[in-house]
Amino acid sequence: MHEVFVNYRTGDGDKSAVVIEQELNNRFGEGTVFRAGTSIKSGERYPEKLINGVKRSSVLLAVIGPNWIHHPALHDEDDWVRREIVQALADGIPVIPLLDGRRTERLKRGDLPKELAVLAEHQSLPMDLHQDVRSSLERLADRIVECVPSLGAPPPGAAETPGSVNNSMADVYGTAVQARDITGDVGTVIKGNHGPVHTGKGNLNDHRNSPNFFGDGATYVKGDSRGGIHHRFDGSRKDEDDNR
Repeated sequence: MHEVFVNYRTGDGDKSAVVIEQELNNRFGEGTVFRAGTSIKSGERYPEKLINGVKRSSVLLAVIGPNWIHHPALHDEDDWVRREIVQALADGIPVIPLLDGRRTERLKRGDLPKELAVLAEHQSLPMDLHQDVRSSLERLADRIVECVPSLGAPPPGAAETPGSVNNSMADVYGTAVQARDITGDVGTVIKGNHGPVHTGKGNLNDHRNSPNFFGDGATYVKGDSRGGIHHRFDGSRKDEDDNR
């Protein structure tokens, strides 16, 4: 169920409403936001959907563009922008005026219809989605979490999800060891070895069972030497007596 209702006027804040919807759904999960343009399907009765959408929300965002206060429809009792805000105020749902753009000024009580006059007393939040998109959206999301704390909580059972890993460490300046069972592709794992271990490249030889030597100039002698020892170089063999 959605938690945030986005109130906007077509032609004066509707583009920002789309960006807000996408950002909040990305951060808090798909379906968090109710916006008429996407939440009401073709063929559905929009009056009922809009009123129920407001009633079921935890916070209403009123996107107020530069011309919002001067739009003649604001003084029409049948205007849906007005009706949605009036409904939220009547139900005690928090309303956050979002001042869309640098030219949008704070609301003044005298400029508003009587039913909306109290809206001027609500702390507004400046939104500059042209020059300062990221920080504007982050401030908005943080404010929404203050109004709806459940949106800031991790998903239920996240820590118990099979295959998930949750590690918590401060600064590490030496070796870090993760204990207990290790599964998956985690690099080199050595467990319960009882013999030579080789984790690099090249030949592995156990000197206890297979006394082999590799490389230039290696000489290996095993057991008693009961005769002469000869070296052969350059493919020819010479005994010591040949050099006399």
